[in-house]
Amino acid sequence: MNPYLVPGLVIVVLITVAIGAYGLRFARTTSDFLVASRSVSPSWNAAAISGEYLSAASFLGVAGLILRYGVEVLWYPVGFAAGYLALLLFVAAPLRRSGAFTLPDFCEVRLHSTHLRRLATAFVLFIGCLYLLPQLQGAGLTFATVTGGSYAWGALLIGVVVTANVAFGGMRAITFVQAFQYWLKLTALAVPIIFLIFQWQSDGRPAVTPAAGAVFPAATSVVIQQDAVLDGVGPVSAGQTLRFQAGDPVPRVDTVDARFGADWLRPGGESGLFGTYSLILATFLGTMGLPHVLVRFYTNPDGASARRTTLVVLAMVGLFYLLPTLYGVLGRIYTPQLLMTGRTDAVVLLLPEAALGGGHLGRLLGALVTAGALAAFLSTSSGLLTSVAGVIFTDVLRPGRPGTVRDFRLATVLAAVVPITMSLFLSGMDVSRVVGLAFAVAASSFCPLLVLGIWWRRLTDAGAIAGILVGGGAAVVAVFVTVFGAELPSGIAEFVGQPAAWTVPLAFLVMVTVSLLTSRRVPPEIGATMLRLHAPESLRN
Repeated sequence: MNPYLVPGLVIVVLITVAIGAYGLRFARTTSDFLVASRSVSPSWNAAAISGEYLSAASFLGVAGLILRYGVEVLWYPVGFAAGYLALLLFVAAPLRRSGAFTLPDFCEVRLHSTHLRRLATAFVLFIGCLYLLPQLQGAGLTFATVTGGSYAWGALLIGVVVTANVAFGGMRAITFVQAFQYWLKLTALAVPIIFLIFQWQSDGRPAVTPAAGAVFPAATSVVIQQDAVLDGVGPVSAGQTLRFQAGDPVPRVDTVDARFGADWLRPGGESGLFGTYSLILATFLGTMGLPHVLVRFYTNPDGASARRTTLVVLAMVGLFYLLPTLYGVLGRIYTPQLLMTGRTDAVVLLLPEAALGGGHLGRLLGALVTAGALAAFLSTSSGLLTSVAGVIFTDVLRPGRPGTVRDFRLATVLAAVVPITMSLFLSGMDVSRVVGLAFAVAASSFCPLLVLGIWWRRLTDAGAIAGILVGGGAAVVAVFVTVFGAELPSGIAEFVGQPAAWTVPLAFLVMVTVSLLTSRRVPPEIGATMLRLHAPESLRN
C-alpha cells in the first residue's frame, strides 16, 4: 500500500474542516447559511462554483470514459464547460436580480404559485439526491481502490464530513472550502500530468491505440471484478486473477463495451448521432437547471457581479477539463487492464504509479491525485447538500415562516440521509452516466422554466407546471428505466438512455402551448416583475 495515501487524505480532511471552522466565525444568521448574506465577490464565487461543479464525474469519470470509449465522449467535458455560456447569456444576472434564495423562491417571485413552488421543491430534491449519489460512489471507489478497504466506509466517511461541514457552517463556510478545493483539484491533476508526459516521451512515445488493439506495457496481474467472457481466454469468474506478459494484447470483454484500434480515435461509433446530440443538449442546457449551481448566484451582491462570476467560471472550468482528457489517453497506454476489469473510473488514481513505477515519485503523485479526488467529492457534495438543505429548510420544515439556524442544521441532516443510504446499496453504476442523467432531468425541467420565466412575459403557472410534469417527468422515468437496467430493444434503449433530445423540446412545447391556452393566468404585475429581472440595479435605486 502507498504510505503517502492516508496522510494525504487526512490532511485534506483536516484542512477542509479547519477552513469550515474559520468560515463558521462569519455565519451567524440564516441568510449567512443560505446565501452567505449575498456578499461573495465574483473572484471568490467563481472559484467556489468551479470547485463544486468539478465533481466526481469530472475528476474521475471523464478520464474513465475517454479511456473506455475514445474521442466520441469528449462531448462530456465540452458540454460541461459550455453550459456556463448558456448560463451567462440567459440566466445569471436576471436570476440574481430576482432576489430569490432558491429555485422554488424564484417560481413564487415570478409566477406567484404555491403549487408550482411545491413541484419545483420535489424536482430540486430529486436532482440533488441523484447528483449526490455519484459523489458518494466516487468516494467509496477511491477508498476501495487506494486502500483496499471497504467501499461502504469510504462513502460513509465523506457523507459524514460533508454533512457536519454544511450543518455547522452553511453557505458562508462552504464558499471558502470550495474555493480552496478548486485549486487543490487543479494542482492534483496538473502536477502529475507533467511527469507523465515526460515519462511517455522517455518511453519512446508508444502509440496510444496500436492497430491490433491495446497491449500490456509490462507484466501485469489482473483481478476480474465480475463474471465475463474474454476473447482468447474464455469464461472467467469474479475474483479470478489472470497474468499477462509485456506486449500481450488486452482481451476484449463482453461486459465492458470497449473498442480497440483505430475505432477508438473516431467519434460517433458507439452512441450514434441521436445519442451524441442528446448528450450535448443535456450538458449544455442542464447546467442552468442544477440547483447547487444556481444557488451560488444568489450569493453575489448584484446582477453585474453574477455575470462577471460566470465569465471567470468559464475560463476556470475550461482550463480544468484539458487535464482529464490527457489522463484518459495515457491510461490507454499504461493501465489497459482497467478495460478488462471495468474499473475505468479509477484510471486517474492508478495512472501515476503505473507509469512511473512504485518508487517515491510515483507514490507521491498517486497520493496527490487521490487527495484531489477527495477534494472533488467534498466540494461538490457540500454544494449539493447546501442547496438541498436550503430547499428543505424553506419549503418543508418552515414553509412561509422564518426559521432558525438550528432548523437549517436539521434540514442538512435530513437532506443527507437518503443519498448516503442509497450509495451504500448502489455501488456499481457508472459515475458519469448517473451525472449525465441528472443533467438531462435538469435540462428538461428547470431550464425551460428559467428561460421562459426570465425572457417570456406570457408564461403562466399552469404552463410551467405542465411543462415540468411532462418534460421533466419523462426524463425522470427515463432515469429509473436506465438505472434499474430494464431490458429494451437497442433503438428504444438509446432513446431512453439519452432522453434530453426529446424531453427538452417537449417541455418547452408544453410550457408555451399551455401558457397560451391559459393566458388569463399571466400575473397582473408582470411588467414590474420583468423590469426587476432585467433592469440593472443602478437604474432601480
